Amino acid sequence: MEKLAALDREFFVFLNNLGSERWDWLWLGISDKWMAIPFYAILLFLLFKKFGWRPTLVTMVVVALLVTATDQLANVFKHGFERPRPCQDEELMKIARYVAERCGRFGFFSAHAASSMGVAVFLSLIFNKTYKHFWILLIFWTILVSFSRIYLGVHYPGDVLVGWIFGAILGWLFFRFREWLIQKMLSSVA
Repeated sequence: MEKLAALDREFFVFLNNLGSERWDWLWLGISDKWMAIPFYAILLFLLFKKFGWRPTLVTMVVVALLVTATDQLANVFKHGFERPRPCQDEELMKIARYVAERCGRFGFFSAHAASSMGVAVFLSLIFNKTYKHFWILLIFWTILVSFSRIYLGVHYPGDVLVGWIFGAILGWLFFRFREWLIQKMLSSVA
């Protein structure tokens, strides 16, 4: 386990040091959940265009539950493992860049990575037949959001990887839950 932690630390330093002050504003923006509102608005429009109001509202509620689940599960893990974030390690910060506006105490695993991957998997499954290659954009968005957490100095790559795994699993489970809800809704109308 110590070798894995050392490798994670080395990979963090490498990735984190790829950054420069010139691009800090961009990565702070990518990591800010409010900056994604235009992207979410486009996704909402596509959902409405494909399904109409009722299924879109159901989908919005399920996405809210999915994001809440990934966030709360990440909190359980953060406080269960109590792995300090890179920005909490004074020795590490001598050789790494800390750009974020604040640094929480614990960081295992990344809620940003889990939520973005969960939503990407969820929406990829929904749009699979209509927009066959849409998943590429969603995964690219997930990679950007996740890398921003390393760039800013608040997560190790291992935090991101584990977040992706949990996010993918929860995204699939919540997709199945949405399908069940839509079937119930359709059968009650018929």
